Amino acid sequence: MSQTTPTVRVCRDCDGFATATITTGLRTIGGARDTIRVHCPSCRGLGHTAPASLVRAGK
Repeated sequence: MSQTTPTVRVCRDCDGFATATITTGLRTIGGARDTIRVHCPSCRGLGHTAPASLVRAGK
């Protein structure tokens, strides 16, 4: 008998791509590009969201 895989709810704002690396336009002392990492504010960088039944109000 086949088993079903539980589906994870993908974040609707970032579509599962929760972290982006953005270059600042500057260079480090070694010559590499200076970058920062930015996380999706909705899922806090996880890429998926919890079902509404599991989310507590105010958290």
